[in-house]
Amino acid sequence: MNVRNLRYLLVLPAAALAASFAYSPSWLQLCYGLALFLFGMQCIEDGLHSVAGGRLSRLMERSTTTPLKGALFGMGATFVLQSSTLVSLLTIAFLSTGMIALSGGIAIILGTNLGATSGIWLLAAAGKSVSLSPVAVPMLVFGILMSFFNSKVKAFGRVLVGIALIFLGVDAIKEGFQAFGADMDFSKSQVGGWAEPLIFFTVGLLLTVVLQSSHATLILTLAALAGGQVSLMQSFAIAVGSNVGSSATTALVGMLGGDRNGRRLALAHMLFNVITAALSLILWWPLTQAVLKPGEWWGLNPLMQLALFHTLFNLLGVTVFWKQQERLAALLTRWIPDRPAHTAQNAAADGSRFLTGGALKPQYLNDNLLRAQDTALAAVAQETRHLAGAGIEAVCRALYIPPQALYAEGDGEGRDLPPPQAPLALDAHELYEQYVKPLYSAILEFSGKMDTGDEAQQQQLAQSYAAAWRVVEIVKESKQLQKNMQHYLAQPDSAAAKDYLRLRRHVFKTLRLFLQIDGMEQGDARREKTAQLATHTETLETFRGRVMVKLRNHELNGWQTSSLLNDINYARRIGRGVLEILETE
Repeated sequence: MNVRNLRYLLVLPAAALAASFAYSPSWLQLCYGLALFLFGMQCIEDGLHSVAGGRLSRLMERSTTTPLKGALFGMGATFVLQSSTLVSLLTIAFLSTGMIALSGGIAIILGTNLGATSGIWLLAAAGKSVSLSPVAVPMLVFGILMSFFNSKVKAFGRVLVGIALIFLGVDAIKEGFQAFGADMDFSKSQVGGWAEPLIFFTVGLLLTVVLQSSHATLILTLAALAGGQVSLMQSFAIAVGSNVGSSATTALVGMLGGDRNGRRLALAHMLFNVITAALSLILWWPLTQAVLKPGEWWGLNPLMQLALFHTLFNLLGVTVFWKQQERLAALLTRWIPDRPAHTAQNAAADGSRFLTGGALKPQYLNDNLLRAQDTALAAVAQETRHLAGAGIEAVCRALYIPPQALYAEGDGEGRDLPPPQAPLALDAHELYEQYVKPLYSAILEFSGKMDTGDEAQQQQLAQSYAAAWRVVEIVKESKQLQKNMQHYLAQPDSAAAKDYLRLRRHVFKTLRLFLQIDGMEQGDARREKTAQLATHTETLETFRGRVMVKLRNHELNGWQTSSLLNDINYARRIGRGVLEILETE
């Protein structure tokens, strides 16, 4: 399908919607209220993200140490953001970057489903006769005024604007349904038996998929119930369907994101909602009676009974899954296993773990991680390490060393390096274009979508930038090295050949030391190894002195000496470059 046809597909529904507004003012009022509600949720999300800054990751990490803490965090976050889908997507993002464990993510998902009941209780308590506009208008005014101040005050103002728009949207939805009531009344439908709950279950599911918000679906259901357009039993079925629909977006984002943990959590969310819905339909009669009877005894209005039903069937699902969290995590790991680790069996023919064919693609960057700056920064850091691994192998290949030598056991001095195998191609530029540049460009493009207002986050991003740029630089240095190395190594009897083999071993040891240090935890052992790398880099001065002695002894001519001195300088830059990369971690 070409772009023009796609535009037509987008224009036609928009035109139909505009025509429907002209035909029915009450329908326009309903859509207006729904638009205010959804935009208000976006404003709250944006404002809270700006206010939270780097505290979000720390809070989530602390909140997943036990299942109870994880569930409470999910409940609280859903209560504040009023979107279980958003909290689920944020959880997938944190899980994808390794900030929380899969079992902790499952606990949060259980909590979000209970937290989703909070909004409907508040709106049911307000009732159909209470107007929220008198409160919303002052909030809107103050929120807009606060947008002219600094970033923190502006963020709080955005939250106020979001809450005000939600209140105005709820009132508009109520008015729209009251005007719409004469044209739409499902409460007197003649459908009986199991068909009725199944039909309205499907309505709730589809409506939530379209609106991308179970809260919006429940707001519409409350308004329709208050206006008499749907019966209480029909509203129960819509509420069950909305729960399943809320996991559709999570499942889609999680499955498309590519990260295995994200896929597992998305599947866990879908399983929870589907199984909970199935149990609710199987236990339909006792579950609805558990709401209707107390409703009669306590004199609860239909709106409060809907809120009670919504809470009961979600509590049913949490009760069923609570003791099975660890078992579910194990099953999900078995169903969606990790990608095979890089080993000799799945590496390229020359032992490459990264440069295994075709243009190298990012492994950790996807737009879902942009929902929280903490996860986006973690993804950039992970992708930079991926870039560093590819860059080290590219340098290795540029020096005509099989990358498998980097991962071989031994001291890594390079004394047993195999001799270069003819033909010796000048391929460093192609290695850069195929493997390094695509990843570096992807990191820059992804980072350009981030909004890092916090100073600590800006510093963290700057460190990742610096490390990525140094990777690019050392690969370019190897390009310069390769020119003379190819020339002299192709002539093993030349006077400079032995010196180039020595320089080749020196750079190889630099790369080996980098890989060893990169895999170590911060501590004394890492500091000692880093000091060894720094000393090794400075031994090039001794190498330089030896070359000058050979020049004076007429063992090397001026042309060969100038080539070696230039290339020693490139080798030093590679050594200092990898040291700078290690310093940013």
